[in-house]
Amino acid sequence: MNKFIIHTLLVPILLLVAVTSISAKQPNVLVIMVDDLGYGDLTSYGADDLQTPGIDSIVNDGVKFTNFYANCPVCSPSRASFLSGRYPELVGVPGVIRTYPQDSWGYLQKDIVTIGDKMRQGGYSTALVGKWHLGLTEEHWPNNRGFDHFHGWLGDMMDDYYKHERHGINYMRLNQDAITPKGHATDLFTSWACDYLDTQKGKEAPFFLFLAYNAPHTPIQPPQEWLDKVKTRSPNITAARSKIVALIEHLDAGISTVLRRLSANGQSENTLVIFTSDNGGQVNVGGNNGNLRDGKQSMYEGGLRVPTAFKWPGHIKSGLTTEQRALTMDIYATICDLVGIPVEHEIDGISLAKALNGDSLGNYDRDLYFHRREGNQRYQGLITNAMIRGDWKLIHNSPFAPLELYNLRTDPFEKVNQAAKNPAKFAELAKSLRIQIQRGGAVPWQPPVRTQVSP
Repeated sequence: MNKFIIHTLLVPILLLVAVTSISAKQPNVLVIMVDDLGYGDLTSYGADDLQTPGIDSIVNDGVKFTNFYANCPVCSPSRASFLSGRYPELVGVPGVIRTYPQDSWGYLQKDIVTIGDKMRQGGYSTALVGKWHLGLTEEHWPNNRGFDHFHGWLGDMMDDYYKHERHGINYMRLNQDAITPKGHATDLFTSWACDYLDTQKGKEAPFFLFLAYNAPHTPIQPPQEWLDKVKTRSPNITAARSKIVALIEHLDAGISTVLRRLSANGQSENTLVIFTSDNGGQVNVGGNNGNLRDGKQSMYEGGLRVPTAFKWPGHIKSGLTTEQRALTMDIYATICDLVGIPVEHEIDGISLAKALNGDSLGNYDRDLYFHRREGNQRYQGLITNAMIRGDWKLIHNSPFAPLELYNLRTDPFEKVNQAAKNPAKFAELAKSLRIQIQRGGAVPWQPPVRTQVSP
C-alpha cells in the first residue's frame, strides 16, 4: 500500500477521533447548595418581596423542579444524602452533627463512595467551597472524603457571619490548615469559588465544584448596606422579613458573581449547574415556604420541599418546568449519568436525566422516605418520620402525637388528616415506614469510641 493511500485512509479516521474526543468532553459540574432557603423565597418560585436574578437565571434557563424534596428537614442528613446518593440514616447521619458529642446525631460511614470520590475516579478535579457539616474530626474532613481542594467551614452554623466561630471555635479551613479570614462568610465563599474557577481555566481535566453557602441560615445577619437597600425599597416590610430578604439578596448577588466568572473564563457553556437547598425555610425568622405547611425541622411539606433547578446549555431543556418528584440523593445518580461515570455500588438515588428533557420518570408510586433523629434537654433522642407513595403522605411529625395521613393530590397544603377515613391506606404506608425505620436503626450513627466533651 503506497503512502498516498495510507494518508487518504488515515486522515478521515484521525478527524473522526478528534471530533469524537471534542464532542465527548465531559462537562464541568457546579453544585450550589444553600442553607435553609424556603420554597417561596425566590422570585422564580413566587416571591414578590425580593429580587433574585442570579438564582432565577439558573431556574429560568434550565429545568425547574416543583416537587423536589430535601432528604431531611435539617442540614447534615441532606448533605449526607447528596454526598452518598443514599438515605442519610443508611450512611450513619440521621440527625445534625455538632461540636459536642451529647448534641451530635451522626457519624458518616467511612466506607461510602462519596460523590467526590466518584468524580475523582472519573478524572475530575474535585473541590468543596463553603459549608461541610459532615464531621469535625480529621478522618471526616473533605480532603479525606473525596475532595482535592477544600476552602470553607467544617462546622454547622456560624454564631456570627463575620467572626466565623461556633462555641468560640474556629472551623475555617484551607484544606487541613486553620485560617482566620476577614469578611462576611457569603462574600468569602463567593470569592473562594471564583478563585477555584480561575485555577481551572484552560485545563484539560473537567472540574467538580460543590459550592455550599451557609446563608440564609441563622443568625440572620446581612451586611448593613443590603439591609438598608431593602428597607428603602420596601418601607412597610417587617423587621424580621427585611433581614432575611437582605441576606437572600446578598447571597443571590454572590451566586451571580460566580456565574459571571464561569462565563468570563469560558467555562459556562460546558458546565452543568445544579441549584438546591438542604431543607425548607425557617419560619420563625421570616423564611417563606409559599403556601406549604410549616418549615425547617418539620416533616410537613414546608420543611422538605425545596427550590431546585438544573442548567446545562445545549444539553438539557431550557425553560422547562417539571412536576416529577425527586430527592437530594438523586443528584448523585443524575450527575454520574449525565457525565458518563458508571455507578456500580449500591445507592438509593435514581437518575433524573429523563426529566431534564421533559420525559416522565414513570415512577409516581416510588416510595420516598424521610427520617430525623435529634435531641436536646427537653427531647432526648426525638425521632420523626414521613413517607410518600403516589398521592399519599404519612407523617409522624412528633413522637408525642399520632401519625397523620394526607392526600397530596387533593390536599397539597396538608390541611385534612385522613388517617381515620382511610385505615387501609394508613396501615399500608405505616408498615412500609416501619421497615425503613428498622433499616436505618441497624446502621451505627455514633463514632466507635466516643470522647465526652463538656460544653
